[in-house]
Amino acid sequence: MITGGGSGIGQATVLRILAEGGTVVAADVSEAGLKDTVEKAGSHADRLTTLVVDIADEASVRDGVGAALAALGGLDVLVNAAGILRSSHTHETSLQDFTRVLQVNLVGTFLVIRQCIPALLEGRDAAVVNFSSTSAAFAHPYMAAYAASKGGIQSMTHALAGEYAEQGIRFTAVQPGSISSGMTDGSGASGQSTGPGLPEDADMSLFAKLSPALGQGFAGPETVASVVAMLGSEDGRFITGTEIRVDGGTHF
Repeated sequence: MITGGGSGIGQATVLRILAEGGTVVAADVSEAGLKDTVEKAGSHADRLTTLVVDIADEASVRDGVGAALAALGGLDVLVNAAGILRSSHTHETSLQDFTRVLQVNLVGTFLVIRQCIPALLEGRDAAVVNFSSTSAAFAHPYMAAYAASKGGIQSMTHALAGEYAEQGIRFTAVQPGSISSGMTDGSGASGQSTGPGLPEDADMSLFAKLSPALGQGFAGPETVASVVAMLGSEDGRFITGTEIRVDGGTHF
């Protein structure tokens, strides 16, 4: 099961897992985005089920996971890629906007994990891949709520890895950075803004350290999808309770 499967890295991960022979349920709040994923899946679409799920809503998660398990007949891998990004001067950020980011990114990830754990305990080489961000450990100006949510996800990943290690579930996180996707360019498959939307008077000099050291510019979402696929597969069987930064050397 892959949340955020209607655009960006989530969609790229769906396509990567399908290409490797997996059977996938892609969940997203955007029906239009999911239709786009089905179209891009091409000949692999017969192994793809799509579900409209709002991860910030407990009832939607409960119903969505139930439908996913029915479609899959069980669950081996969960990928929590769904999330939103809002940017503003912190002193101008409303409580509603701040808590909305936390509700979707952090609480939403928790809700999906909690609902999936019983099935994962019965799964084969079960693994959960969460999405943190380079913002969890490095300064991303105007993105305090996003950074807080991703730092929480990273800490939660470590806690869950310890709690369920002996029961056979691996928990890891990826930290994307300098990745071109709907999240970073301000557009989503649903046509709604999910990107940074920096303040008009933003000091762009604060972003001088946020360029990839490899000199190749921002990478595509498939760059992260390949790492997610490894972490969820047998190749990642000895990796748990940690995060992998995928940022082209933006932060040494």
